[in-house]
Amino acid sequence: MSISRTTRPQTGPFEDRVPLSVQQEFLCMWDKGDEMGPFGPSYHIVDGWRLHGAVDVEALRAALDDVVARHEALRTIIQREGERCQRIHPPSSPELTVLDLPGGEASREQRAEELLNELAAGSSNARRLPLLRAVLGRFDARDAVLALVAHHTAVDAWSMQVIMRDLIRCHAARAAGTEPDLPPATQYREYTRRQRDGGRRADSASVRQFWRETLRGGHALALPTDRARSAEPVFSTAWYRFAFGPELAAATERTAVALRSSPFMVLLAAFAVLVRHTTGATDVVIPTFTPGRDQARFHDAVGSFFNCLPIRVDLRDCRSFLDVVAETRARALRAYSHEIPLMDVIAEVPDLMSRTQVDGLASCVFQVIQTPHTMRSEQVGDVTVSAIRRKTLSQAKGSDIPDGLLLCLELDPAGGLIGELGYSRNLYDLATVRGLTSRLEALLSRLLGDPAAPIDGG
Repeated sequence: MSISRTTRPQTGPFEDRVPLSVQQEFLCMWDKGDEMGPFGPSYHIVDGWRLHGAVDVEALRAALDDVVARHEALRTIIQREGERCQRIHPPSSPELTVLDLPGGEASREQRAEELLNELAAGSSNARRLPLLRAVLGRFDARDAVLALVAHHTAVDAWSMQVIMRDLIRCHAARAAGTEPDLPPATQYREYTRRQRDGGRRADSASVRQFWRETLRGGHALALPTDRARSAEPVFSTAWYRFAFGPELAAATERTAVALRSSPFMVLLAAFAVLVRHTTGATDVVIPTFTPGRDQARFHDAVGSFFNCLPIRVDLRDCRSFLDVVAETRARALRAYSHEIPLMDVIAEVPDLMSRTQVDGLASCVFQVIQTPHTMRSEQVGDVTVSAIRRKTLSQAKGSDIPDGLLLCLELDPAGGLIGELGYSRNLYDLATVRGLTSRLEALLSRLLGDPAAPIDGG
């Protein structure tokens, strides 16, 4: 399906200059000035929601203006040349493309996924404001899918849910002919200033010492690739999507409750066992994503807060999965209580990422998606909103990730353990990715079926 676009002009001069956050500084360090880095055209987030009810298109346009005015991060450009800083612009109108989607009721879920995949395979400009656009695909007068596209330098996955929550409330108000009445929004610049004004735990000698001791001699997980990196690789990210079924989801939650752990800890423990079986390593440092929002006042803010936290799991003395979960739980809790930005961790452990740059190896990051603002099924005004979380369609080109692999798992409230594995196509084949997820499913079935059994059994 083709997607038409119209461009609204930007207005106004630069409004402000703010120092970069630590996360933004890390993006600049990773930037090589090409299209394969964090400021490239495919480094974006695409999320979708089904809308049931009468959507007022003009009210939706006005609501998009409202959220761009409300959240400065959506109109902020990161200046990388010369003095690095955030440059905050006045509000401008984001694109809204409205189109009619074909297909009968039985195929609408697939059509919605196809739309999201097409948008993810497209591009976004990190210098074109605002850094948000929307596509409304209508099946009929009361059934539609709304897709939001934002550049990842401006938002994280949590932020996308905040934006949609605010957007649908603004739409309800505009459709009713009233002004939106939302509480004042905390801005990303406040988070940046807190980091600069002593709220950054990297200033603590005990925190720095914790990471030096915890990661001494360790290296971030790097898995074998299918081929060596070329001198100038043609970089693109593919996404393989899968579902493990309701039995594994229920077993994960039961095990978490029984062992006083979170589902994340149980799934991370299983992944650590998979790494042991795959590489032979008994001491693994697994990079994991965290929300990076350590204070409640930033829970409703929009920006790039997410952090990559390395969790070291030592399997040498673990005999059963019960042992592995206990080890993972203890390590994770200590890591969370000492969390600082990854850039600060690397400053204390300079060799942490060294193996990810070795030819024949690439980084692998593990994530369990846990976003509190996700709208599962919520009526706001005349519209019922349901987040599209369960995706079944893989895609050969999608939103970019850093070089390597990104494994994302999520417990679907509707039942099931769903996931997606992003992989660099210049390094990995689809067959390898499928094999990895198949081994994980089989391992989870065995470990959760009998957590007291030896981890190296059957």
